[in-house]
Amino acid sequence: MATLFFSYSHKDEDLRDQLEVHLANLKRQGVIDTWHDRRILAGDEFDSQISNALERADVILLLISPDFIASDYCYDIEMNRALERHEMREARVIPVILRPCDWQGTPFGKLMASPKDGRPISSWPDRDEAFLDVSRAIRAVVDNIAVSSPISSHKTGLRETSVGILPSADLPRSSNLRIKKKFTDADKDRYLDAAFEYLSRFFEGSLQELQMRNDGLQTTFRRIDTHSFTAIIYQDGKTVSECRIACGGWIDNGITYSSNARKQSNSFNESLTVEADDQTMFLKVLMGMSRFGGRDEVKLTFEGAAEYYWSMLIQRLQ
Repeated sequence: MATLFFSYSHKDEDLRDQLEVHLANLKRQGVIDTWHDRRILAGDEFDSQISNALERADVILLLISPDFIASDYCYDIEMNRALERHEMREARVIPVILRPCDWQGTPFGKLMASPKDGRPISSWPDRDEAFLDVSRAIRAVVDNIAVSSPISSHKTGLRETSVGILPSADLPRSSNLRIKKKFTDADKDRYLDAAFEYLSRFFEGSLQELQMRNDGLQTTFRRIDTHSFTAIIYQDGKTVSECRIACGGWIDNGITYSSNARKQSNSFNESLTVEADDQTMFLKVLMGMSRFGGRDEVKLTFEGAAEYYWSMLIQRLQ
């Protein structure tokens, strides 16, 4: 069994929890065990516990975000030691890109990152697919470790490193310490407002870029009020596609799409609603799940929702 060490900023704890959920099968199969600093008990010495766990780890996950890079502890202490152990082939380091940031020029930028192509998890339309990609990458690395250099440290509880012989933890602890999270109506309302603001900026920027790239196309973005906007695409002066996107209104806790931008009505073509599981909030499509192969469990991020509505607007030109 390989031990995974999570190096992360506490501001990314929600994403770390979600990743650990997706690693549950690897743990059930006895492929991995996981460790992060939330397993440190009251009264334990923080620095020494982290150092010992980092030295024992077979795979070190660097959960990369702007906050990780800004953290002196994550960047200067955990990351540097992780890369030293990687260079000495004592452990494997996997950068996992959680959120967009300037990571390519960092010391770990030379390593193959996950998910594929280093695309940040927060930017995937379906976040579950991003975590699945990371889980598969971890399985492949652990399988490679088992074939190339069988792990024996866990049998003895000791590992010889550049800092000497380190004992295993005094007591075994479960990594399954995640508890169910509750989201209030206020949480969902704030999430809905943030999602709508993202869609508004996304459409404004996409319309501008579409017009710049295509001769004969003109576009108009108009913010009607704080809770609605319209988008219109013209080709040679003639309207070819249009929409009105509104937050709330006819659908509580939702964002509606109407293919008619000219007048406000109570009809719409699609709706996104805010839903939550035991760990996170997400957007769910109500009417058009055929676009996702009939999968009604798709959990859309802000970007995924924006791309979905944009595809409805631009499909007439494609």
